[in-house]
Amino acid sequence: MTDAIRAARAPTLAVILGDEGLRLFFPLSALHAALWPLLWAVVNGFALPFDGAIPPGLWHAHEMLFGSFGAAVLGFITTAIPEWTDSRRLQGRALFALAALWGIGRVAGLTGADGAAVVAAVADTAWLAALPVYVAAVSWRKRTVRLVGVLLWLSALAVCGAVVHAAFVIGDVERAQAGLHAAGLVLLGLLGLVLARISVPVTNLVLDPSQGSSPYRPHPGRLNLAPGLVAIALAGEIAGLSPAVSAYLFIAAGAAFLDRVAESFIGRAVFRAEILVLAGSSLMAGAGLLLVGASRLGAGFAETPALHLVLMGGLGLGVLAVFAIAGLFHTGRTFPLPAAARLAVALLIGAVVLRVLPELGVLPAPPGLPHALAALLWAAAFLSWLKVYWPFLSRPRVEEAAVC
Repeated sequence: MTDAIRAARAPTLAVILGDEGLRLFFPLSALHAALWPLLWAVVNGFALPFDGAIPPGLWHAHEMLFGSFGAAVLGFITTAIPEWTDSRRLQGRALFALAALWGIGRVAGLTGADGAAVVAAVADTAWLAALPVYVAAVSWRKRTVRLVGVLLWLSALAVCGAVVHAAFVIGDVERAQAGLHAAGLVLLGLLGLVLARISVPVTNLVLDPSQGSSPYRPHPGRLNLAPGLVAIALAGEIAGLSPAVSAYLFIAAGAAFLDRVAESFIGRAVFRAEILVLAGSSLMAGAGLLLVGASRLGAGFAETPALHLVLMGGLGLGVLAVFAIAGLFHTGRTFPLPAAARLAVALLIGAVVLRVLPELGVLPAPPGLPHALAALLWAAAFLSWLKVYWPFLSRPRVEEAAVC
């Protein structure tokens, strides 16, 4: 086939990105995750262009949860649900419409103005509501109950988003803070569900690259233990339980995530990057939940660093792990993880260490603008992933590209 004919038949970038959710939303998530903390901590000095009723710190939390992690959820759900159910995936205009709604919310989040809260509320509520509707529709068509857990967590995320955005619009700081806290726990519950889904096939592929056997089988009773206990902890928060009671619920949820770490001990293969990154996500999420419980029981530190360990560490590393692993298999590639992906993991862990340990009194605060170095390492992590994976995601699958 001549170069001219091949070029004429080559799909455009829009067609390639619109072919599958992760191709569009994973790069958007990585860019937002890299740039927002830099703007927040380094460029704007923990401020926003406009002073409104909502403190800039809550806008920061909003943008990380519904912006960076929100795009990751969009990419994962629109890719994984069709794969799990053998159904037609969302493509083209549907994906770009979701991306437009997500993007409108992010532009609004850059200003911090009260009027921007209305714009963000409309746009974000639309895509947050669309996800559970989409999953419910697929479940109904396929007559399956396998997606009930995902549907419940996505519905909870949509409710949290509605509460947060309503609070932003009316300027209710206390309710907005509570809603953001709940949204973080919902995303953590989704993380536990995703880790339970992907850890088993990843572990089996590491142990047997030929995929001729399934040498690793998890204990079925513990498969959904972590998201289940996170749900109980979230229910306790909504019910307004005392700090002591809620502390033990968080400790139980943390122990469940640590139990997932124990399941990663599969011999020498535990030192493979593909295993370590998934185990590391559970480790930081579990350790952070334990620290939240300890803080509520009177430990000598605030909840803030503990929550950063949960969300920035556990959830952030989990998102990066999904980016790295799914980004290979959905572009026709396989293990091992590229060196740049392993570097991204190391940079992200370094960012979490610099952000969390000084506030826990374990490390001295780094010199310079507070949290600037952590923001730089965090940005470098996602940009390192994007640099190596963008050529994979922006071109046809390997086997398709090789066909003449």
